Amino acid sequence: MEFLPTLWFILIAVLWGGYLFLEGFDLGVGMLMKTFARNEKQRRVLLNTIGPVWDGNEVWLITAGAATFAAFPYWYASLFSALYVPLVLVLVALIFRAVAFEYRGKAHTRTARNAWDWAICLGSFTAAFGVGAMLALSTTGLPLDANGDRVGGPFAWFNMYAVLGGIGVVAFCLVQGLAFLGLKTDGEIRTRAARILARWLPLALLPLAAWAVAVVLLNHSATALAPLGLAVCALVFAWIHARKTNEGLAFTGMGIFLLAGVAAIFTAAYPNVLPSTIDAAYNLTVANASSSPYTLGLMSIVAAFGLPLVLAYQGWTYWVFRKRISEAHIPDAHAVTPIV
Repeated sequence: MEFLPTLWFILIAVLWGGYLFLEGFDLGVGMLMKTFARNEKQRRVLLNTIGPVWDGNEVWLITAGAATFAAFPYWYASLFSALYVPLVLVLVALIFRAVAFEYRGKAHTRTARNAWDWAICLGSFTAAFGVGAMLALSTTGLPLDANGDRVGGPFAWFNMYAVLGGIGVVAFCLVQGLAFLGLKTDGEIRTRAARILARWLPLALLPLAAWAVAVVLLNHSATALAPLGLAVCALVFAWIHARKTNEGLAFTGMGIFLLAGVAAIFTAAYPNVLPSTIDAAYNLTVANASSSPYTLGLMSIVAAFGLPLVLAYQGWTYWVFRKRISEAHIPDAHAVTPIV
């Protein structure tokens, strides 16, 4: 395989791993708005933990999609057209979620706030499930013909791998969100998050592990066994430290589990970027789905300067907003007299 297509396949895998790692905890916190928080102050604490970073985390999703479009246009065209329905649902969910973040604080009634809370919760769930299903199908295959077009109706994509990937990402987001709350909050929220995390962490990570194992077995990849083994070790490490209430090490362990799992999945799938379940001859690969060498070379130059800047800026943002918050930091609701 040529160097540049392989390089960009690796970079796109890195972008998806970065998105799942960073957006994972804020999608999880969004889902916990209605399933974990017990009162208005606790919901405001949850919102404040992700308020400064959630929109920056979504940049990774946009960048992953844009990089796929530029580096592998045939992969992008086949994937986004075959999965048009779930991707539209993900887009709508992200829009409702973003609007809810901005408008919840402007609601004057409990009913309105409750509606925005549900928008955040269901938007986070739909986005996590849809992205997980899309990535699972991208690595296990879609019914594509020789032209890269989907064969079957608008729901021909819906199968057990889509459900497994969707559930895997949703469950990972929930436990990573709990771990993040353990890192960012204090008091009753932190204590309860740590207790739930220690109890449910192994079970919640099983679907994601099953997806990685399925891709490795489908492709008979011996190379992917090393990152798969690392993922298993990281899962055990995270669980041990979750039981000891070491939130930082538990969060780190889950992050390593995720990134090693993504590495195993993309390593096993290589050189296929989108397999066809109809005939292996119709598979889209890094060779037949990539852009021209000139395009990939220019993209590489831009990425060499742009990616370190993005990483530095995001790292600085997390450092600035590193302190814990609790219900004691949230003032009681009060009327505000507008200046105008």
